[in-house]
Amino acid sequence: MAAAKLVLELWAKGYAIIKNCRPPKFLTSLGDELGPLFDQTPFCQGPFYGNRTKRIGGLLKRSPRVRYLVQDPVILLAVQYILGGGCDRIQLNVAQAIEIHPGEVRQFPHRDHDMWPCAKGEQEFLVNVIWPLTPFTADNGATHIYPNSHGVAGMAKADLAPPVVAACEPGSAICFLGSTAHGAGSNLSADVRRGLVIGYSLGWLKPYENPWLAYPPEVARTFDPELAALAGYAQHRPNLGNYEGRCPSVLLGDHVPRHLGAIDALRPDQASAVAAFAAAERRAR
Repeated sequence: MAAAKLVLELWAKGYAIIKNCRPPKFLTSLGDELGPLFDQTPFCQGPFYGNRTKRIGGLLKRSPRVRYLVQDPVILLAVQYILGGGCDRIQLNVAQAIEIHPGEVRQFPHRDHDMWPCAKGEQEFLVNVIWPLTPFTADNGATHIYPNSHGVAGMAKADLAPPVVAACEPGSAICFLGSTAHGAGSNLSADVRRGLVIGYSLGWLKPYENPWLAYPPEVARTFDPELAALAGYAQHRPNLGNYEGRCPSVLLGDHVPRHLGAIDALRPDQASAVAAFAAAERRAR
């Protein structure tokens, strides 16, 4: 699916399922790779996360395969179009693997943008992508998505329409907006359901997953510059997310100075206003 078509579907319905986005073997092998980690991970606690569900974060340090999913060019282009009008740069909001075990009940329908307690309007806050690692079926907990529940009009509805069950195979990508209501289904089968959630948000928001703890500099140094920026090693103008007044990417170099001098990182309109003001102040002396 082209990025333009993906954007149109997301705006129209609040979600889109891209079939054959990646080779199925790529995803099933990744699931096998994460299997031992799932085995060692305790069940979540609480009815939202799920008492028969396991979650693993920091996926970029778990397997190099995840980088290809995070940097999928079609998805990144679509996300940039949807979120780019509201921020200077997008960021990685979450990279999490989820395993739903038999006996888990249906998840509370929710909108992921509600993690930020502020007014919501025309601007989307995030875009999520679920990558199945095992087949998603109506019986094993495939995600339930509520069509047309997104945006101002969707959020104003008193009742949600019946959900669509996002049944699909590994290799597909289930995309939906932060304002789209959704939730995992019940696992009525005898098998676990595994998938990845890769989420992108406005770069000035506090992300769901703390990127600098998930990917400290010694880990992020193995990322290419684009991936490192997505994972938090980039400032968002004006001066947000800095380290000693500098872009945190300074921590990824071969030599990190012991002392750093702060450098402005302003939007063009701010830079012009500040420069004009400073020049006038100097002339007045």
